[in-house]
Amino acid sequence: MTKVVSCINLKGGVGKTALSVNFAAYCGIQGKKTLLVDLDPQTNATFSTIGVKKWNDEVKSNGTVADLLGAKKHTSAQGVEKTAHDVIVKDVFKNVDLIPSHIDLFTVDLDLASARFRETKLKNALKDVLADYDIVICDCPPNLTIPTQNALAFSTHYAVPVTLDFLSAIGVSLLVKRVEEFGQDLDHDLEQAGIVISRVGRPAVHREETEATLRAQFGDSVLENIIKERASVSTAAQSNVPIFSSSDNLAKDEFLAVCEELLEKIEG
Repeated sequence: MTKVVSCINLKGGVGKTALSVNFAAYCGIQGKKTLLVDLDPQTNATFSTIGVKKWNDEVKSNGTVADLLGAKKHTSAQGVEKTAHDVIVKDVFKNVDLIPSHIDLFTVDLDLASARFRETKLKNALKDVLADYDIVICDCPPNLTIPTQNALAFSTHYAVPVTLDFLSAIGVSLLVKRVEEFGQDLDHDLEQAGIVISRVGRPAVHREETEATLRAQFGDSVLENIIKERASVSTAAQSNVPIFSSSDNLAKDEFLAVCEELLEKIEG
């Protein structure tokens, strides 16, 4: 069965996109056919893989995830709705395909306010291509609005990147509780893949105490390995390559360890 993993947190700036993009790249390197779905209207995962120019071309010719969710009722000039086959960008990394995002997702909650089954639009849109992939990774916006709900509604697992600042850490309990409630409402099982301590090295008061509290509260759910704040991560994103193509061996080793641990948890 295809594994579907949502990368979520209620707070921005915690490394969701870096984890999503580089975990997708890692899975591809391992020989797994991987689909990266960018559900954040800021489109950072999209820009990290194909850049702005190619994204503009894709928007005009093939569409984005906004089409699949029904934002502004996107259709072609002939009135035909886009399908997953239309919007998927092939081979952005080795064995990795992409469904790009779009700024229209900022208002998708208004567009779908009265829509039926609005939480399962993405699941329905991807049902014909899901079997083509070993793993699907969803980069979600920092909220629990319609795009994130659509990701969770067909995910088998979710991962929570978290920085060691106080506000980021205290939101984890709330997030986990809300995700569990959402799964119960939809009668859908969601397994926590892990909590990933990320961007270590940013200014954070009581960093050591925060990490100790997280590990005490969530136990083995917190991955043993961590990701540090490194300029090479953003440099790789700007160059549209994964961190594994970087010359920063420390960054590569950190992401390799985290991704390996995360995949082991997902595959059981």
